[in-house]
Amino acid sequence: MQRPPPGDRWLDTIAAMEPSSAAFGESERPRQQLAIVLIGLFTVSCTITVLSNSLDPLARDLDSSRSFLLWSITGPMLAFGLVGPTLGKLGDLYGHRRLFVIGLVGAGVFAALTAVAPTAATMVAARTLSATCGSATSPAAVAYLNLLFPGAARVKALGWWSFTTAGAPVIGVLAGAPAVEAVGWRVIFAVQAPLCLIGAVIAARRLVETPRRRVASLDLAGALCLGVAALGVLTAVNRSVEWGWTNPRLIAVITVAASAAVMLPRVERRAAEPLIPFAQIRRAAVALPIAGQSLANFAYMGSFMLTPALLQNVLGYNQTRSGFTLVVRPIALAVAAACASGVVARYGTRATPTAGVGMVLISMVLFATVTSSSGIWPVAVALALAGVGVGLSSPPFAARVSASVEPADLGVVGALQQLANQLGAVLGAEVMQTVQQSGSGGYPAAFLAAGAVAAVAMGVSASMTSEVYEWAEETRRG
Repeated sequence: MQRPPPGDRWLDTIAAMEPSSAAFGESERPRQQLAIVLIGLFTVSCTITVLSNSLDPLARDLDSSRSFLLWSITGPMLAFGLVGPTLGKLGDLYGHRRLFVIGLVGAGVFAALTAVAPTAATMVAARTLSATCGSATSPAAVAYLNLLFPGAARVKALGWWSFTTAGAPVIGVLAGAPAVEAVGWRVIFAVQAPLCLIGAVIAARRLVETPRRRVASLDLAGALCLGVAALGVLTAVNRSVEWGWTNPRLIAVITVAASAAVMLPRVERRAAEPLIPFAQIRRAAVALPIAGQSLANFAYMGSFMLTPALLQNVLGYNQTRSGFTLVVRPIALAVAAACASGVVARYGTRATPTAGVGMVLISMVLFATVTSSSGIWPVAVALALAGVGVGLSSPPFAARVSASVEPADLGVVGALQQLANQLGAVLGAEVMQTVQQSGSGGYPAAFLAAGAVAAVAMGVSASMTSEVYEWAEETRRG
């Protein structure tokens, strides 16, 4: 079977496949295509964090608990990490436009079901299924970006993609609390549903189809094993306080998760294109930066989910005020990430992420000292340190991985890196929530637990060799 033409010649293939290319100017077409997929990605992903600042009123409305309704956020996050690589492969096989349209339709349908969900369980299920469908927008956006923008133009397009992926959670946090207070959480998803369906109609009419890779294969068995193992671990952590560690149900969940984890390496060794490339992650040059970034994300995203409750229940902030306070963290992250290449050029790819994760550790300690008499400044400093720390550490961690594998392996290793980040984030949210509710120290214990994980991430980062790669050298010369 013949592979699609490589590199920039894919753009010519797309142009030849487009049925209505005369409908808009040739110079505007790539930008229009990118705008469609990025708007779809934003519409789906901004609602993942929209409830992070409103879990307590949501629990009262649905007569449930905050710990259970945390699944309305961690479930979609887990879906994005687990399902995204498989949907990317399906897009390679059947075309990303088709998957993009189907994904938006599914996201819209389940968003509508979220808006009318009668119970907490149905609401969490609908949110997770909506994100599962919507996760098709992420690999589609990357595919269109790479196909439509060659050379230097791709750098600018990557900037818009980064702005979308970083900005959507910020908008969700910033707008979520005022929207819930003003109109209620159901209206948010009632609005999202038609937006997704309108986006699907526009995409079906305007997007060109991508070339299809007939050689791609799906590692469904690996995805199933990984999903069962991850879901089992998260369920055990989430339900441990309510059920108790000796509860037969919890023991059964742990047993199933452990069995799936044991089966995973065997399944992956037989897969033609494995979801988890064990041959790569056995190498320290790949495993250490992936582990370091995942552990840093554990602390960062775990605190991201728990800080709204700290602000509301300890400092007495309302939802709107806490939402505006929390925006300090992602803004600090964005600024630090923009400066990361220059810092790496000066200090290298070991010192920079080690210092960054150290800032995350300090921020967790600061959060642990917050009491009802604390003012805004300890919280603001802790939020800023967490954002700057992750903003400085994530780019060099990613660069270490990219520089350590062959170009042909970048796709599968990049998917693994994204998956590890999502799993770290979801596990951090669940563990910190569980520690806080366990009665063994409350919020200080939860943040100190995250600080301990950040300390491990520092050790992992410090064990890497110190190197300055080409992208950092170019920044220094520039």
